[in-house]
Amino acid sequence: MKKLLMLLFAAITTMTFAQNKINYEWGNFDFLKGQTEVNVQLKFNNVVFHEKNLTEAEYLENRKADITAKKGEAAWGNWAVQWGEFKECGYLEHFLNGINNKSKKIVFKSNAATTYTLIIDTKWVYAGWYGGFIGSQEGKLTSELAFVETDNPSKIIMKLQGDKILGKKMNSEFSWEYGRIAAAYEATGKLLGKAISKEIK
Repeated sequence: MKKLLMLLFAAITTMTFAQNKINYEWGNFDFLKGQTEVNVQLKFNNVVFHEKNLTEAEYLENRKADITAKKGEAAWGNWAVQWGEFKECGYLEHFLNGINNKSKKIVFKSNAATTYTLIIDTKWVYAGWYGGFIGSQEGKLTSELAFVETDNPSKIIMKLQGDKILGKKMNSEFSWEYGRIAAAYEATGKLLGKAISKEIK
């Protein structure tokens, strides 16, 4: 029984440390040597949500029902607008804040004419929850991070994965889902920027 408990603890520990990190799939950062800027794009079209892997349409349907029942149509309308704005540019802006905070020699920006482009393909999101003084649960983000040639996006130079990266409470919108998700993008950016700075000196 004691051995079984030890094995269970080891398995749980391994699962815990396997998440909330950047995992290397293939390639290395050598191609970034000598680069001063990298273009960044964000994809949010094939994402699933929470443990049930809800589609975005299913997730939004649930949120609409919940927000409308608790706060009314006007609150839902505002929420929907904010959701769209964060998808359009807010998530990318938070990622850029995170990566540029840690990347010392290379500036990451959107719509830049550069040799390489980093594509953030959002795969899975946990939006967390907010309970005011009771407490809160941060959002989590799993994303595929692929560096490609800007003029030939089918040529992938390096691929990584952000595995259930936990966002910290670091923005004024944290009480809403899009704020917690944005924090997870920013945390992903920081982890990737730190990894790049470690290799590109």
